[in-house]
Amino acid sequence: MENGGGEGRDNEIPENANEHCPGPQSESAGKSDACEGCPNQQVCATAPKGPDPDLVAIVERMATVRHKILVLSGKGGVGKSTFSAQLAFALAAMDFQVGLLDIDICGPSIPKMLGLEGQEIHQSNLGWSPVYVESNLGVMSIGFMLPHPDEAVIWRGPRKNGIIKQFLKDVYWGELDFLVVDAPPGTSDEHISIVQFLQATGIDGAIIVTTPQQVSLIDVRKEVSFCKKVGLQVLGVVENMSSLSQPVPDFKFMRATETGDQRDVTEWAIKYMKENAPEMLDLVACSEVFDSSSGGAVKMCSEMGVPFLGKVPLDPWLCKVAEEGRSCFDDKKCGLSASALRRIIDKLVVVANEKASSMDNGV
Repeated sequence: MENGGGEGRDNEIPENANEHCPGPQSESAGKSDACEGCPNQQVCATAPKGPDPDLVAIVERMATVRHKILVLSGKGGVGKSTFSAQLAFALAAMDFQVGLLDIDICGPSIPKMLGLEGQEIHQSNLGWSPVYVESNLGVMSIGFMLPHPDEAVIWRGPRKNGIIKQFLKDVYWGELDFLVVDAPPGTSDEHISIVQFLQATGIDGAIIVTTPQQVSLIDVRKEVSFCKKVGLQVLGVVENMSSLSQPVPDFKFMRATETGDQRDVTEWAIKYMKENAPEMLDLVACSEVFDSSSGGAVKMCSEMGVPFLGKVPLDPWLCKVAEEGRSCFDDKKCGLSASALRRIIDKLVVVANEKASSMDNGV
């Protein structure tokens, strides 16, 4: 079902309108012959016409932002916010000016993943000031506005849309190379709103994060379909948690007992390998956590005609740095996931620069 998303004036026409309704934003709304007898005639005749002044303010505010990238997922729990956080860390480490906007209104996890829990938003004469991790990495999230971290945000669509609009028009980012927008899973009000609000400002496109199994890919297909319907370019799909990858010495080894319990034999196992097969300690052990026998994200991208950006392993060390609000690129223990993420992010930077160059040249 479509609900808005840039389909034009037809979406603005009330369901109970007359057959040839000119649309409530038309100059002839409530005044044309087609409006006679319509229950909305008086409302349409007196409603303000013309562009939403807030959208004009958003265009002005976003004029100093070079690249705008949305990070989406079809389903929750696939590592979308972890990817958004590490993308922001990586871009900032490459000396770009970066903003990270969290529009997951009901589940704002970005403050924790950037190590910013407990921080508050400050107001200046230029607008709301982002909370900064570094001088070139600012963050905005409703998580900074909650009186308590356990406070539930129980809002209907219009109120969610209102705060997203406020983030876009009232936050003073300054000059940014990249604005990364972390969206909630699915294709709901927040997604329609962010696309509509940013459409006139020029969105580079969306990155979609998934896991390899079909239960996730089914919803990713819907996400790709959403992007195509609203005219949002899919920059690529990232397959997260593609396999559990971990150096052998990091594993815990267990032995089943006769009672069905498990006994920790890690110390014995490591000692045995050191004495009898020390080369095994240099290996990385991999195991498929999710079933990818159907071809995973690679096959789906081929079928739907969208780019595949790469795979990121399920790395316990990446999970740890995300919990602690740190960059995986600063922790040598995250080597497996950091190198995979780096390759993906390097591709994104190339794509973004090529797109900017085409726009600058009027292509």
